[in-house]
Amino acid sequence: MRDYQMFINGEWVDAEAGRRFDVLNPATAEVIATAPAAGAADVNRAVVAARAAFDDGPWRGTTSQERGRILFRLSQWVRDNAARLAELETLDSGKPIVESEYDMNDVATCFEYYGGLATKITGQVLQVPDNALVFTLKEPVGVAGQIIPWNYPLLMAAWKLAPALCAGCTTVLKPAEQTPLTALELAAAFEQVGLPPGVVNIVTGFGEAGAAIVEHPAVDKIAFTGSQEVGKLIMKNAAPTLKRVTLELGGKSPNIFFADADFAAAVDGALFGVFINQGEVCSAGSRVLVARSIYKDFIEAMVEKAKGIKVGPGLDRDTKMGPLVSAEQLARVNHYLDIGRREGARVASGGGRLTDLGPGYFVQPTIFFDVDNSMTIAREEIFGPVMSVIPFDDEAEALRLANDTYYGLAAAVWTRDIFKALRTVKALRAGIVWVNHMQPTYVEAPWGGYKMSGFGRELGPWGAEEYLETKQVYINLNEERIGWYG
Repeated sequence: MRDYQMFINGEWVDAEAGRRFDVLNPATAEVIATAPAAGAADVNRAVVAARAAFDDGPWRGTTSQERGRILFRLSQWVRDNAARLAELETLDSGKPIVESEYDMNDVATCFEYYGGLATKITGQVLQVPDNALVFTLKEPVGVAGQIIPWNYPLLMAAWKLAPALCAGCTTVLKPAEQTPLTALELAAAFEQVGLPPGVVNIVTGFGEAGAAIVEHPAVDKIAFTGSQEVGKLIMKNAAPTLKRVTLELGGKSPNIFFADADFAAAVDGALFGVFINQGEVCSAGSRVLVARSIYKDFIEAMVEKAKGIKVGPGLDRDTKMGPLVSAEQLARVNHYLDIGRREGARVASGGGRLTDLGPGYFVQPTIFFDVDNSMTIAREEIFGPVMSVIPFDDEAEALRLANDTYYGLAAAVWTRDIFKALRTVKALRAGIVWVNHMQPTYVEAPWGGYKMSGFGRELGPWGAEEYLETKQVYINLNEERIGWYG
């Protein structure tokens, strides 16, 4: 049990109003920590610090080489503390410890990648039809407000912080109220790795704090990962100050299985695509589209394999699926399980809460079949271990079903036919398409969606670009006067 503080302008501080909230272990529903509940005044303190660090502080004069070195040192700090961070991540979010360990490696790799990219940000010299030199400069956008979700707490922090620091921005980061602990632990390394005060500020709390970040006139950009509903509010509330906004708003991703796919690999891929991280994954392959000729056998094989998924506390190294993150999320998933049954979907496996594991927020990995794509469980993002299996007759129907969604984050296709695979890749309206796999994610490749999954891209050079402005510079090389007025 620990009482955490927020990190503002290089100092650990409490909320001005003195409010705090409990942080729970979802495997036991027990309080493991408390954190400050920030209000608008606390957010203002953080923004003022970030603004000063950007406009007047040493960060503005820090070279790209030194920014890169700071990110390299932060990467090494994460590697040195990976075991402790992974354990805390599991206690805070519920995810299996093995997954948390992979996440910590990805966090370190993310900081490392952007450490290398910091010295590779360049403008261009442009050829123009004039006796002039025209070139572009890439400059940081300024103060970035960053609001992250609870499903990959420290990794989502890294996805936001690393490109912003690489680009030369300062930030105010708000972790999800369910999972603030590893982001606060990371802040303990900032002075050690050479980050000046005010460059990264971390405020904790609820929607009030997030709204204050979005509405603050001194914040230049908002980066948000979370629900579509909140994303719409952010767009609306950022409009009066015309902030740059990037949004990653989840999905209802199709995972398409043609009859010629490697059957055993496909079954693994279907389960992994939706049950990894308890299904609390924005790109979860929750709509499993299966060719009718293998439909029955495919469901039977998935059900049989799903029996071996061990659900339990995340700190048990044999656990393959931990609890959902909160009582609220458990209620949401149970609500969708009820809706699925009422609308006529059939339960092949799972379908309810697990009560023999104590008071934690455990739910069974659930497979619905004979789902119609118009059903609620096939339309709305559940964010839990709930699969909807939908049959199709041919390639054209598979593509129609896959694209019949207002989301467009990710998709996958399983087939040995390279022609069919590439036709499908081109036809799918999604920002990420996997072939014969589901969920591999690398910092080198762009991440983001089409349609109502949001806009903008994270990771790779695309992620840094979202934190950069482009400035045109024109230098006249002609010494004659313009002469327009004689």
